Amino acid sequence: MEAKKYLNKKFLIGTSMLVAVAGLVGSTLYVSAYQGDPNVKGPNYTAERHTAMIKAFENKDYNAWKELMAGRGRATQVINEGNFSRFAEAHKLALEGKMDEAKKIRTELGLGLRNGDGQGRGMGRGANCNR
Repeated sequence: MEAKKYLNKKFLIGTSMLVAVAGLVGSTLYVSAYQGDPNVKGPNYTAERHTAMIKAFENKDYNAWKELMAGRGRATQVINEGNFSRFAEAHKLALEGKMDEAKKIRTELGLGLRNGDGQGRGMGRGANCNR
């Protein structure tokens, strides 16, 4: 009886750990799937937010973008009023499918960097209008 309880407990712990790891991997893949691609809808997407974000980028309205971002994502740590127009340009290029040019600007701005090597995942979590 004692051995059965031990095995059940061990099974439950192992299963819980497996589910946790699968959830972590799955959420990482989900986030990575849309970073840097403004044509992919992220988890915070709404039609209203999308329209407001597009307007903020088109008008190069840093304050509107900052309010929509609400402090989420790496982009909010890097982008400021002084470099927002450059960031908006990268977004426009990405929408036009000019991903290499957009990536060059993002790298210049300090976005998409992993350990400073320029090999990152896009415009930063929450940075584009689809999030």
